[in-house]
Amino acid sequence: MKEIKVGLIGFGTVGSGTAQVLYEQASRIQKRTGASIILKKVADISIESLPSHLSSTQLTRDAADIIDDPDIDIVIELIGGTTIAKKFILAAIAKGKHVVTANKALLSEHGKEIFAAAAEKNVEIGFEASVGGGIPLIKTVKEGLVANKILSIMGIMNGTANYILTQMTDHGIAFDKVLKDAQKKGYAEADPTYDVEGIDTAHKLVILMTLSYGMDVRLADINCEGISRIEPIDIQFAREFGYRIKLLAISRNHGDHVEARVHPTMVPEKHMLANINGPYNGFYFTGDMVENVLLYGKGAGKMPTGSAVAADVIDIARDIMFHAINRVPSLSYQHQHIAPRRITPMEELRSPYYFRFTTHDKPGVLSTISGILGKYDISIESVIQKGREKKGNVPIVMRTYEASEASVRKALSEINGLDTTMAETVKIRILVDDGK
Repeated sequence: MKEIKVGLIGFGTVGSGTAQVLYEQASRIQKRTGASIILKKVADISIESLPSHLSSTQLTRDAADIIDDPDIDIVIELIGGTTIAKKFILAAIAKGKHVVTANKALLSEHGKEIFAAAAEKNVEIGFEASVGGGIPLIKTVKEGLVANKILSIMGIMNGTANYILTQMTDHGIAFDKVLKDAQKKGYAEADPTYDVEGIDTAHKLVILMTLSYGMDVRLADINCEGISRIEPIDIQFAREFGYRIKLLAISRNHGDHVEARVHPTMVPEKHMLANINGPYNGFYFTGDMVENVLLYGKGAGKMPTGSAVAADVIDIARDIMFHAINRVPSLSYQHQHIAPRRITPMEELRSPYYFRFTTHDKPGVLSTISGILGKYDISIESVIQKGREKKGNVPIVMRTYEASEASVRKALSEINGLDTTMAETVKIRILVDDGK
């Protein structure tokens, strides 16, 4: 039986999970591939030994021992970051080795260089684990939906943010308190910025847009807003209006231009994405042939992500076995057909809005705010004004009909500058799912 030899750089949570999957599923993998996948070497600077079940695997502190080993066919990079990881991946490619990575930040920021190098050396890059953890997402887009023009991508792509919003919704707990709880339970990092401010989600959207549209896109192209300003009162009003607040990635394909944004969104309670809760992810695609497709599951974790990494290793092993390298292009499209496309400026977008103003409780405040909104052609659908807060301020909540982002920004800038406005207005866009 042919042996496919693998080297693993990084034996942290995902690395150890990958090794466990390859060990525990070895017999099943052999039956499905006709090959024996051997984890020959592991490189890690922070561990002294490997688990007993990996007694035949060599441990080294130097990644070069893997990259320079002529017997190793596939290099798995699981150290994260965008500097040393990039160096290791490019070095492995230069040696003619296939690469598997879960590094979404690296691919979203330096993917063009990495995939160009891989194309030149005719090697494969597997990155199923970079988006959606154990959800077979990349493979679905590259292969299952290959006959479709993807019309839109929407998704809850960060489990930490979704866990926090779910706890706030179900228990009325403030953001800061839920965040601390999430950190204690291991759902949030010590520095949660990437998760709660939408940056992690934006990295994933970059990758999905590239695969779905054959588009050269960068992190800087994604308009990104987080959830740290959402308060229980906003959750409460959302419920009264029939919505749930989710941190959504949204991209709509308009042909000559493409939307690319991440922000808190009020999602109708009947929508499938509104009912994905806790640390789970959901990815909602619309194709011109299949219409709507929802993929749901755990977007992170040792074993789910390890499963996705192992799946890439197995795919590449099959291609090696049958001399079919790059049978499926790494980015779904042939390399020469991936090109830039115009990103829709946020100012050109239109949607309904939720506003929460914090004002002095004085006569005429509501009419002043309404007048400014009318000045910018923003029509009010409903208004709720409740009792005073402790400091004598009053929240005024409005839901608008569809309005342009440019007009909303101008109106809120003027309203936030009023003497009677006591805090920056909270703005949340409302999802209109037209399947486009």
